[in-house]
Amino acid sequence: MHPNAAFRHDDRALLEALIEEIGFGMVFAATPDGPRVAHTPLLWTGDGAVQFHLSRGNALARHLDGSTGLAVINGPEGYVSPRWYADDQQVPTWNYVALEIEGRIRRMDQDGLVGMLEALTARQEALVEGGMAWTMDKLPDERRRGLLAAIVGFEMEVQAWRPTFKLSQNKPADERERLAAGLEAQGSPAIAQLMRTLAP
Repeated sequence: MHPNAAFRHDDRALLEALIEEIGFGMVFAATPDGPRVAHTPLLWTGDGAVQFHLSRGNALARHLDGSTGLAVINGPEGYVSPRWYADDQQVPTWNYVALEIEGRIRRMDQDGLVGMLEALTARQEALVEGGMAWTMDKLPDERRRGLLAAIVGFEMEVQAWRPTFKLSQNKPADERERLAAGLEAQGSPAIAQLMRTLAP
């Protein structure tokens, strides 16, 4: 998390939308074997928790229940060149959006796991063009039971939100527009758009 207070964003609806829109992140926790991270789809529940699943063989899976964990969701980002400033005494930097959420993690039961997978699949399948949406009932029962036995579901009750929206808020508006135009021209339109809409 960047220490500059100018890069904080306290709009909870925006932070929740970031989880929903990105839908993927990293979960970190301390284990007896040292710190570990897992990369996983994330599902915002709408009531203060985020759900995810891991392979049963993942190094984190056996340590998460009852622990405090950290999930990180990375949003758009892009390199900012000093060449884009009117002031030639600038240095390179990086603009980015990132959200850290921390909370207690509990293991979900089988019904919770299935419900989470159905909701996650429905959300993602709605974005796929063409044909009928895939659903779990397309799998034969034995195959579905085997696949479900290979994964473990978890829910993190979010107790702390630490967002960073580094969008050149510490620069004048005309400089920010030059930087946004530079990022857009270099193939980073998403971060450029956020600079234009979220930076004051």
